[in-house]
Order: sequence, then C-alpha cells, then structure tokens
Amino acid sequence: MRNAFWMRMLLIGSVALLVAACASIGRPEGGPRDEVPPEFVRSTPAPGSVGVERSRIDIFFDENIKLEDASNKIVISPAQKQSPSISSNGRRVSVELRDTLLPNTTYTFDFSDAIRDLNEGNILDGFAVDFATGAEIDTLRISGMVFQARNLEPAQGMVVGVYSNLEDSALRKLPMERVAKTNQYGQFTIRGLKPGVYNVFAVDDRNHDWHWDRSENIAFYPVTVSPQAERIELTDTLLSADGKDSLAVREATRFLPDDVLLTWFNEDYKPYYLRDYKRPVRRMVTFLFGATPDSMPALKVVSGPMKGRSLSDPAMSVLERREQGDSLVFWLREPQLVATDSLFVEARYQKTDTLDMPVWQTDTLKLFFREPKGKKKKDKEKEEGDTLGPEPVFMTLKSITSGQQELDQPLRFEASEPMDSFPNEGVRLEMAVDSLWEVVPFTRPFPDSLSSRFWTVPVEWKEGMRYRFSADSLAFRNIYGEGTKPMNFEFSTRQMADYGTLKLSVTDIPYDSVGPLAVVVELLDNQDKVVKTSPALPGQGAMFTHLLPGVYYARAFIDLNGNGVWDRGDMASRLLPEEVFYYPKKFNVRKNWDIAQDWAMFELPVDMQKPDDIKKNKPKTKEPGRKNGRDSDDEEEDEFEDGNSWGNGSQYNNARRGSSSGRFTGGAGMQTVRTQR
Repeated sequence: MRNAFWMRMLLIGSVALLVAACASIGRPEGGPRDEVPPEFVRSTPAPGSVGVERSRIDIFFDENIKLEDASNKIVISPAQKQSPSISSNGRRVSVELRDTLLPNTTYTFDFSDAIRDLNEGNILDGFAVDFATGAEIDTLRISGMVFQARNLEPAQGMVVGVYSNLEDSALRKLPMERVAKTNQYGQFTIRGLKPGVYNVFAVDDRNHDWHWDRSENIAFYPVTVSPQAERIELTDTLLSADGKDSLAVREATRFLPDDVLLTWFNEDYKPYYLRDYKRPVRRMVTFLFGATPDSMPALKVVSGPMKGRSLSDPAMSVLERREQGDSLVFWLREPQLVATDSLFVEARYQKTDTLDMPVWQTDTLKLFFREPKGKKKKDKEKEEGDTLGPEPVFMTLKSITSGQQELDQPLRFEASEPMDSFPNEGVRLEMAVDSLWEVVPFTRPFPDSLSSRFWTVPVEWKEGMRYRFSADSLAFRNIYGEGTKPMNFEFSTRQMADYGTLKLSVTDIPYDSVGPLAVVVELLDNQDKVVKTSPALPGQGAMFTHLLPGVYYARAFIDLNGNGVWDRGDMASRLLPEEVFYYPKKFNVRKNWDIAQDWAMFELPVDMQKPDDIKKNKPKTKEPGRKNGRDSDDEEEDEFEDGNSWGNGSQYNNARRGSSSGRFTGGAGMQTVRTQR
C-alpha cells in the first residue's frame, strides 16, 4: 500500500512538472525588434551588366519581402509605353518589360520606396538596378528634392524627368527621356544618364503619358543641367570588438548635381466654357463658367417687353460675383423682367477652342421659372379665403458678428438680397455705461466689392464693454423695396488682456539692384491655414496683434511683384512661383504676453523648415500601426536637432540664379523673447 501511494504521488508530480514545462514554452524571451530593411543579394542580369538581351530581371534579397503600390512607385527608364509585369514571391522580385528592348540603351529599374520586409515593414528606400543592351552603360545621375511651392510639403510619388531636347514644346509633346519618382521625403535620383545638357521637370502625370498636360502639377529647374561625376574620399567610423572607434578612408563617386530643388505649382488652368445656367428663384439668374472669364459676357434679352436691353444694365439687374470668380449672379430688378416666366437671353461669352485659345461664342439661353406646386396652391387658397390681401414680404438681415466682438474687427452684415444703401436713420449702435445706453458713432458703412448683400460697419471699439445694435422696422430695404423687421441684439467686446502679440523680425531680407525685396509673413493655425498677414518691413518686422491664446505657426514669401499675395509660376514665361519659407517652430501665444522673435529665413535648408506638426505628407518608415522605435513626441519644442540635411535653405540663392549650393548642415537654435504686459 505504501509503495502504491508513493508511486501515485510520483506520477502526479511528473505530470505537474510536464504541465509547467509546457506552459513555459509559450513565453519566449525573443530578441530586439528588427529595424533593418531588406538587403540586396543578387540579380539576373547583374547590376551594371552590358549586352543584355532578356527583357526580364529577377532580384533576390536576404529575407522575405513584399511590394507596396508597385504599379505607381516603380518606374523604368526609358519610360515604357506598356506597363511592365511586376511580381514578388518570397525573397524575389520579378519585373518583365512588355516593350521591345531598344539597342544601345541603358535601362534603370527604380523601386523608390516600394520594397519592404514582410514581417516588420522596414522600407528599403532608393533601391535601383540598371543594365545596358549595348556595350557600354550610362552611369551619370541627377538628384534633388521636390516640394509643393505654396506650403513646402514634400512631393511624394511625383514623376521627375529630363529632356535633352531643349525646345519648349518638348515638355508637352514628347515623353521624358529618363524618369524617376520621388520617395516619401520628396527625394529623387534620375539614373542612367549620358553626358550632355538637360532640362529637368517634375509632373504628377495623372494620365501616365510621361509628359506634362496643362491641368497637371508642374515644377521646372530654371537652368539647364550637365551631369558629371567626381571621385571623393569618405571617412567611415569603424567599431572594433573591444569597443574602440577607428577611422577608415575610402574612395567613392559623387554624382553632380545632387541638390536640384524643384517646387511644383499648378497653373490652375481651366478651359473657358459655360458650365451651367439657371433661374433658381424668380428674381435670380445665375451663370457658372469653367474658369473666370477675362472679359464679362455680353447678355441681351431677346424676347418680351425688355427685348434688346442688356441684362448688365443697372436698371435691369444687380450683379453679384461669387468669391471664386467663375460664377455670376444677376438679381433681376426690372419688374417686367421679374414677372416674365420665360426669359430668353442671347449670351456672348469666351470659350476655349481646341488650340487652347479663347474665342467668342454666342448662344441663346432659355431661362424658365415655374412656381413650386405647394406655393401655387397656398397662394390660391389665400386668394379665395383671405380678404385682407397678401402678407407683407420682409428681407432678412443678419449680423456675422458673434456674441464676442473682436476689438480689431468691424461689424459685418449679410442681407438676403442686395441693398442699394445702408440707412442713416432708424439704426443705432449703443454702449452700456453704468445703467444707461449711450449712442456710439460709427464710420460710414460700405458694401463688399463683389456683392452688395454684404456690408461692413467700421467701429472704434472700447475693450470689455457691452454693446447693442438696433434697427427700426423697415429701416433696411433691398433693391425691391422690401424692408426688415425690427432688429435688436447685444454683444460684448474682449479685454486687451485677452490677447497676445507676436512680432517677427526677418533678419535676412534679400536685396536686388533696387533695394530690399518685399517679404510678406503669414500667421498660420494648426491646420496650416492663414489667420493673418503682415508685411515684413526692414528694421520693423511683421507685427501680429489681437491674437487669441493658442498655437500658431509662421510662413513667409518673397513678394517679387509687390502685389501682397503669393503668385504661382507660369510655364509659358518660365516664371517660378514666389519663394516660400517656414519658421521651423510653433508659437505658444498666451493672454497678455508679447513675443518678439528674430527669423533668419535662409538659415535652415528647405526640408528642415516646415514643422512636422502641420506637415501633411509625413514620411512613414514602417507600415501604419507599426512603431518606428522613435519617441519624437519627447523632443523639446524649443530646440532644434542638429544633423545633416539636404539642400540649401533658398532657391532664391541657387535655383533662381541657376547655381547649385551643395549640401548644407543646419541646426543653430533661435532665441525667443517673451514679455508679459
């Protein structure tokens, strides 16, 4: 019995140990996270091969890989008419060309950032393989970066190419000779170039025809480029087994130019044509054009009692232009014209022909209006059962001002229909002083330049006060003589202590032969949208007052033509877009605080200027949802991170003058002065 008992206990113990051992198998310690991208092992044909006759290339890596958006990211030079077949399996990538191989031609397979490892998503960036069908292979390169001109966003996936044909027409008629695509940082390298002189362009190539169409985004380098190579010495730091550093010098080839800066813009080309016309209400006729016309259309009534009269005659209608400029709204004011259900108008307007030239076209337009069925029935019932006549019609007028009035903003009003004037009588603006309301004088109101439905009332506000705006019945009247109901609303103004102030002093305003160039500074919100603008005057800077507490950013542009607004480029005249700069840090504006900041616009390179917080095209080093192994949020907001960066801080200094600047290392901090008022 005793032996049986101990045998049973031994069996239970063995089972328990076995279970414990099995449980421990599920907790491997593992190793460090893999953050190394795939490494190239070999390819068939090998890189740099000559005399190649096969149109397929197989590339092998040291681990399993996958392709992301291969059809868009992988480009082949020379550009292919038929899309190649691209596939991956395990550690292999295969690309098979469907176009016939050209003789004595260098082929480059540029994978950009399409290759990543299967498990961790580490990106192999800038990988390319080339071979030649002739006895020699072309090895020269051109490298650089592409940004959006207006906001310095890195241009991801944009086609960059060259032409040895230097005619202006080549860009619109011929495919690019050698092409590459920008990676997630906006960087590109065009490989396989012969010695020669080239024009460099970047396009977004929406229709995949490898040249520019006017509706596509475009960037151009203002001078021709001659690629070349030079031998240089590089110094590497080697770590020995005992932890000591040693230096090793090796020779390498540097391909120039390697700092071509391209900033893309869109000409905003839209063909002229009449998109739509309608009469949504009895009093209104609208015309919608494909683009803002250079000249006003000629509109003439061709039927009814107003036959032969121009619709643009102020006695016939009041014109309202919409902000985009491509819409014209005519508020019909002639009673006989308003009463006409069937209105026929002869319209003579600009239209773009097949040669992209504006020509005049004449059409007869039918503008019908039919009363809604519900309104007809309601009107009929009133006529039969109501002996008091129709109810009066009132126009509506509302204040755009919210309950809290900003001290630097006027009163703004919006009417439902255009008004000929803002009344002097029956309208009062009052301020509460103790228990009484005192009348406040205001400057003569004025309508907006685009529409007399919007009116501005300038007022010199006093801080921290309560105001009341009131208007008698029928004080306001629209162009049809219809008045408003009585108005009465109250609001208050802020205290000056509610605001902060920011002064930005640009310390390196560029000069030309006449003097300092005009610089305009734009204050931005956290969505990269303009809040306020101010000129940056030499010795005075740009001043922003009445700022509500919050986070702001700053952008500036060199206003070459002095019109106060940023101007895009123009391909026909080879005019570059006006140059843009970002202040690299944010401003935390607080109540009752003044911030004074010096800003050297040219101090940092282009790719280090725009703060990541407002950058839309942020690079992804791994797949979405996978950590990068970096804690960027822990960085101090008022410090710069020193390091090597691409390019020079200004295309005014290089691209506009047609010279390359070389690489630039930035990182000097900037001093901010904050004072409490």
